[in-house]
Amino acid sequence: MPTTLYRRGRVRSPADPFATALMTDGPEIVWVGQEGAAAALSPDRTVDLEDAWLAPAFVDAHVHATSTGLALTGLDLTGTTSLAQALRLLADHCRRVRGGVVLGTGWDETRWPERRPPTAAELDRASFGGVVYLSRTDVHSAVASSALLATCPEARALPGWAGDGLVRQQAHHLVRRSAQESVTPTQRRAAQRAALDRAAALGIACVHECGGPDISGEDDFTALLALEHTVERIGYWGELGAVDKARALGAVGPGGDLFVDGALGSRTACLHEDYLDGEGRGHAYLDADQVRDHVVACTRAALQAGFHAIGDEALDRVVRGLRAAADVVGPAEVRAARHRVEHAEMLSADQLAVLADLGVVASVQPVFDARWGGPDGMYAQRLGWERARAMNPFAAMAAAGVALALGSDSPVTSLDPWGTVRAAVRHRTPGSGLSARAAFSAHTRGGWRAARRDAEGELVPGSPATFAVWEVPHELVVQAPADAVAGWSTDARSGVSGLPDLDAPDPVCRLTVVAGREATTSGG
Repeated sequence: MPTTLYRRGRVRSPADPFATALMTDGPEIVWVGQEGAAAALSPDRTVDLEDAWLAPAFVDAHVHATSTGLALTGLDLTGTTSLAQALRLLADHCRRVRGGVVLGTGWDETRWPERRPPTAAELDRASFGGVVYLSRTDVHSAVASSALLATCPEARALPGWAGDGLVRQQAHHLVRRSAQESVTPTQRRAAQRAALDRAAALGIACVHECGGPDISGEDDFTALLALEHTVERIGYWGELGAVDKARALGAVGPGGDLFVDGALGSRTACLHEDYLDGEGRGHAYLDADQVRDHVVACTRAALQAGFHAIGDEALDRVVRGLRAAADVVGPAEVRAARHRVEHAEMLSADQLAVLADLGVVASVQPVFDARWGGPDGMYAQRLGWERARAMNPFAAMAAAGVALALGSDSPVTSLDPWGTVRAAVRHRTPGSGLSARAAFSAHTRGGWRAARRDAEGELVPGSPATFAVWEVPHELVVQAPADAVAGWSTDARSGVSGLPDLDAPDPVCRLTVVAGREATTSGG
């Protein structure tokens, strides 16, 4: 790759808060500075930024690429306002695919006047008897058509069989595997490429793929990691005790979506107290002893463990397991491994203190709060406002010293990095949001740190040439503090680099560069 000088822009770099230019040599940044000094350089090629903003590219710390691509190219019911509308869209889609298998996602019955999911009989009518799998927006429950259920009749005997085509827990895992087996290698490759193309168009240089035996399968996981594409993929394989398998599959750890519980929308997140709008306290897949043994094995293997945990009881199991693991291998060894918790939505102050002490990264999804938080949102419906208002305590996490990495859990919520930053800042509970600077850092450098790649995510000489170029049609701003936790320096004269105004239209991505390789984007 030639040496390239990007000049006449606004460069976000701790090396020089007033930088206007940056030069790369292959995969590495070799110089950052101002326009006067740039004139003396002799690069092989020059890119005129025309006053665009050049900044660290985003890292989405939790995605499911194939499912994201299938939603982008197929049936996505996100945003439907009624069950009747969802069924009409399904029927239209089935006519287009002419009998092909339908894998859809995104329905949310809490937003529909009917207040219920579709039934197998309704899917049968809309699909003319076809094979249909429609996952709820949280992807922890689904509705299947009769033709799909006929391929896995044993699902009826598993925990989570709700009848009428609705499946949760182990029954859902089985039905999902059966549905995904219908995806051909060609379809899978097209879906994965569509997801990565979309990421590049949004200034996302890297995604953390959270695979596992109950999510996408080994073939899907290895195909994604092997796919030729500019966007980098860091893989986590969510299977208990699978240290050797994770290594063999190319994962950086047996973590990610290793389920301790399910999701609040499907009433499968594991709670200390009953759901307000339904019976029971959810479902747990692992206990604290299993968490302990997994963390011990991963720590000794120098791999990252990671757990999907949303409910307060599930998080309690994770925290107790981490403490017990530290008693076995030592706190310093656990800290060095930098294990992860995905989602971590119902954390208490005591749990936060343990995660901070043991160096655990919280991989969180701020758009969950934007979509389901607030006194009238789904969280409040499921839990009541007193419990719901304490969820996703990003400011408290940061104040406690818990490292944060932001992501989307796409296709649960869409790839949307600026929407993610905005949601982290504008938390539905006052005082729980981050500053714009902290949110941007958690969605850029935080994603690299979550994968134990500490040298990445800032634009300084010697670091990887990974960044995005943005059209920002307004002045960059330095955020005023919203509260004592989120506050930071507001004096522009101090040389603090500004960020795009979150009250203005989102910046448009012109170019995403990953280790020196340019991916021309379509602007999202």
